[in-house]
Amino acid sequence: MADLILVLNAGSSSIKFSLFDAGLPALSLQLKGQVEGLYTAPRFAAKTADGQLLEAKDWGAGVELGHQGAIAHLVDFLQSRRGEHRLVAVGHRVVHGGLKFVRAQRIGPGIVEELATLAPLAPLHQPHNLKPIAIVAALRPGLPQVACFDTAFHRSQPELAQAFALPAAITERGVRRYGFHGLSYEYIAGVLGDYDAGAAAGRSLVAHLGNGSSMCAMVGGRSVASTMGFTAVDGLPMGTRCGSLDPGVILYLMDELGMDARAIEALVYKQSGLLGVSGLSSDMRALLASEDERARFAIELFCYRCGRELGSLAAAAGGIDALVFTAGIGEHAPAIREKICRHAAWLGLQLDPAANAAGGPRISSAASRVSAWVIPTDEETMIARHTLAAL
Repeated sequence: MADLILVLNAGSSSIKFSLFDAGLPALSLQLKGQVEGLYTAPRFAAKTADGQLLEAKDWGAGVELGHQGAIAHLVDFLQSRRGEHRLVAVGHRVVHGGLKFVRAQRIGPGIVEELATLAPLAPLHQPHNLKPIAIVAALRPGLPQVACFDTAFHRSQPELAQAFALPAAITERGVRRYGFHGLSYEYIAGVLGDYDAGAAAGRSLVAHLGNGSSMCAMVGGRSVASTMGFTAVDGLPMGTRCGSLDPGVILYLMDELGMDARAIEALVYKQSGLLGVSGLSSDMRALLASEDERARFAIELFCYRCGRELGSLAAAAGGIDALVFTAGIGEHAPAIREKICRHAAWLGLQLDPAANAAGGPRISSAASRVSAWVIPTDEETMIARHTLAAL
């Protein structure tokens, strides 16, 4: 009988899931999938670890399955497939752990309520991350659940890197730089030594580039600075998020355009970034395939801002030994990697065009003073590891 760990990553309209065998010597992925369109046109798909389709279901347009229905369907599916195997725990991705939760936390009395108070710091993520915890608790009382935080990895940053230049009374309320995508960065920190032992022990910059994008500077595998700050809208331009913005722009929007907090929230989280600049799409693949001048400008702006942040992070780390690309854009867009590496040429990075076109893993030339890599991230495995350790 195998012990199984279920990993859930819930968003506003989708739930991604992975099932791991927790047997020694190492965790092994058994299956993965997602439920999409929870409130519009629900679709379920589950695949084996090597990508073969196990089951698919489409509820059709106009159906509101919701998080409750999606979890219930997933539980039924798992029960039908696991045979004599035993589900021993569920691990959840939770974007914000605040200052208190600096490592994975087994869910106990009052924990979800505490995490819910952090929703204003991650309004588009935190409430949805927490929904499945209550649903699973109702469906399977007594089944251990563990919350794994995207902010926890960055708590190793120096106090200076986490501080805003604001009055202490505001800082003490928790207004500071938290950083996100920590589960992804933690995974890369753990495997970088397999590719470049010197960089893993030294100074590396990791670019987690996807629909949500950020960069992190690490020294000896520990976060020392990151582009995301108080919320996950800070730093780089993203699919629909604007990234860093002069606070004066917010005041202008309020005073001159009469926008309230909710309208501004929608603007900076859902209507900006690649979508807002291009007016075409939030998907980098669509922009790269487009001949529209607006698409070209959105791409150039994204890469320019990556180059600027790269320089800032290099300063925070005292230089760099390696640049690592990961996540959807980072792993699959050679043209974007090439542009960003061009911005890093002043650091001594020389790109190997053929290796970059082939997807790496090493994409820098043998003569390059700074190595560059393409390394797939695996946040689900990181969550499963934390869940197993928390048990």
